[in-house]
Amino acid sequence: MSTVRRLTGAAYGIHLADQIALVAVPLVAALAFDASAEAIGVLVACQSMAHLLGSIPFGILVDSAQQRSLAVAATLISVGGSFGAAASVVAGNVVGFGTAITLAGFGAVLFVLTALSILPKAVPANRLAGANAAIEIPRAACSFAVPLAIGLVVADVPAAWIFVAAGLGGIAALAFALSLPRFEIRRRRREPLIPQIVEGGVYVLRHSLLLPISLCAIFWNFAFAALLVVLVPAIREVYRFDPGTFGIALSAFGLAAICGSWLAGRFADRIAPSAILLFGPGSSAIAAAGLTVIGPGNAEPLLYACFFFLGFGPSMWLIAQNSVRQLVTPGTMLGRVNAVIQTAIYGIRPLGALIGGLVVGAAGPDSGLAVVVLAFAASFLVSLFSGLRSVSSYEEMQMDVVRGG
Repeated sequence: MSTVRRLTGAAYGIHLADQIALVAVPLVAALAFDASAEAIGVLVACQSMAHLLGSIPFGILVDSAQQRSLAVAATLISVGGSFGAAASVVAGNVVGFGTAITLAGFGAVLFVLTALSILPKAVPANRLAGANAAIEIPRAACSFAVPLAIGLVVADVPAAWIFVAAGLGGIAALAFALSLPRFEIRRRRREPLIPQIVEGGVYVLRHSLLLPISLCAIFWNFAFAALLVVLVPAIREVYRFDPGTFGIALSAFGLAAICGSWLAGRFADRIAPSAILLFGPGSSAIAAAGLTVIGPGNAEPLLYACFFFLGFGPSMWLIAQNSVRQLVTPGTMLGRVNAVIQTAIYGIRPLGALIGGLVVGAAGPDSGLAVVVLAFAASFLVSLFSGLRSVSSYEEMQMDVVRGG
């Protein structure tokens, strides 16, 4: 079994556990703990906090430690967090539940950063996009299937068993991680923590491709986080749809991510990376604009189509930009560069949600949708007026990097 297939198998288990936590935490908090809205918000923040707190230190660790060991450690952390959450539900311990959810989130963060650094060592440049697609499909598949499954069983299955299922996903991931080979470690001199972080950030800011990738991702994630807040009042007050359309729209987004990831993996060597790097944010801007023309007289399928295209193009973009990151970043810095970008992305999401809520509260959902469209358009414009539009092939990019030393 190839390294990519082993990583893909582990990714299915890790993302199953992570998506279960993402979807089930607010539901379990309300059903099992009878938590207040404020407490639910804190518990949801616990999981997302793992991305903010863990990305930078884990990125430094990925650059210096044995990556097979880190992949194994990530799955063990996920397993411990998931079973800890199940035990906390049984014990009725809400503090323990929040702690366990945070722990499980750390496992997902460490695995993703480790996998992104392993792939350039496992495949040549012309197969990197396909490999990135292979390990992205598990995330997309889980984002589609898990919300539907939990929605069907959450009222009939004891809450603890939901997190037992997450723990079993982590165990499956552990089995695949243990089968990974050991990887070469590029030794470098020890440096203080802060200079290492600064070095990764400066490299991103000064790079003609990494900076627009980062800005595109920041604007896009700001817009999407705001949209999730704006959509519920828009469905109720503007579209006059049934509230259940919200869940179906998110499932359409997940289905699109599966299709986009599959297509990117199958045809990555036939499509110029620049086309994908522009199509992803461009299609998002068009899809978001489509949300503003939906009204009470329109059918729900138009909403689902908009969310499908919000998931389709960006899933292809994610794979392409991961490949660019891996090719243009020195191997000894890849973990830190990935961590800096991930931290920026997850740091902007709470701000997007907050501003989306403030705009809707002050001016209504129509104004909220306008802010969302502007942010998605900004993500496209950042890409359009940058070096991303000239990335013709991954092989040429690698040759340019080699020639540049």
